[in-house]
Amino acid sequence: MAQYSPIREMERLADALFDGSPRGPRRMPMDLYRDGDTYVLTADLPGMDPGSVDIDVDGQLLTIRAERTLPSTENVQWITRERTPGSFLRQLSLGQGVDTERISAGYDQGVLSVTIPMSERAKPRKVQVATGAHVESAHETAAEAPGTANSAPRSENAVVQASA
Repeated sequence: MAQYSPIREMERLADALFDGSPRGPRRMPMDLYRDGDTYVLTADLPGMDPGSVDIDVDGQLLTIRAERTLPSTENVQWITRERTPGSFLRQLSLGQGVDTERISAGYDQGVLSVTIPMSERAKPRKVQVATGAHVESAHETAAEAPGTANSAPRSENAVVQASA
């Protein structure tokens, strides 16, 4: 059951006053959750041509763009027009613990699904405890290999943050 939102109603009326033309890209509704070692983003893009969906990763910034076009409107008298054409945009700031090389996406029945895996470095792991003569060699190994042992990011650092 849909809930009444006075803000959403005001936005709809403002769009109608301005001939339904939005003044820039609109945000797409999305959900984001973590499933084990993977983040899953789902975004509603009903009525979009899958060919208009564009996903870019630039450093740690994930950008999703989509375009809705409507059929020719010559000789058409609109009764109501709530599905306006336009651009949709969403940007997400990815944490350092995300494997940006393995991000994948699919589009089915108006829903875009983006799978964002954690990098191996960000996954929780067991640390072997050295004893006796092995303690000194463990310290030497850790000192030689930067980015390992104590400096590995914890899984909480692999956060995906949504921004407007």
